[in-house]
Amino acid sequence: MVVGGSSFFVAMFLGLCLIRIAGLQPSQRWNAAHATFYGDMQGTETMRACGYGDLIKQGYGLKTTALSIALFNNGLTCGACYQIRCYNSRQWCLNETVIVTATNFCPPNYSKPEENWCNPPLKHFDLSQPMFRKIAIYRAGIVPVIYKRVPCIKSGGVMFEIKGNPYWILVLVYNVGGAGDVTDVKIKGSGTTWIQMSRNWGQNWDTSAQLVGQSLSFRVTTSDHKMVQSDNVAPADWKFGGAYEGRQFPS
Repeated sequence: MVVGGSSFFVAMFLGLCLIRIAGLQPSQRWNAAHATFYGDMQGTETMRACGYGDLIKQGYGLKTTALSIALFNNGLTCGACYQIRCYNSRQWCLNETVIVTATNFCPPNYSKPEENWCNPPLKHFDLSQPMFRKIAIYRAGIVPVIYKRVPCIKSGGVMFEIKGNPYWILVLVYNVGGAGDVTDVKIKGSGTTWIQMSRNWGQNWDTSAQLVGQSLSFRVTTSDHKMVQSDNVAPADWKFGGAYEGRQFPS
């Protein structure tokens, strides 16, 4: 994480986090935060805590962000989308907004209580470098921003990547549209009823049900309580390591 600035910035950011943005209507739901960046322009080091793999191949590209502990919610927010723009800094802000998907975690550092922007209760976005440079000048290092949740627009269907072994199945759910953050997953073999899966970490869900040799269906529920059912996503001869496409949430 790149951090710079002075005591002036510290005071300004802390104040910004405690007030609503003047002049914006409450219905717009803009909130105050701040943003830094990490990784390089190719997205190095931006693929971790939510359990996603190659973000480029999975369709997220470089439009991603890590979240501070106040926003990450123990991984429950993985997959959510945010609209972000730099705010109230003529020196550093550019007149652009970005929409990014939460794919990583910006860990707190309790041994450094000052100028550690990912410590609670601060709301912070550690953006991929290309996204930061769309909204602010690189040399700023850290800027005040405003943000709001927005629907995720994804190409293609929800994807299910199956890992594990015959006695334990781990499914990574990614490329989720709509609210984006998955709160519940159920799986059904062609010879079973619906089976509740457990969140393992990030957006990885597991079950000890033995489903090898059965076609697989999924029910995915997002944080807005909408559910999409994808029947027979994986054929009976599905393979560990394979990724299978289901239905998508409406945008």
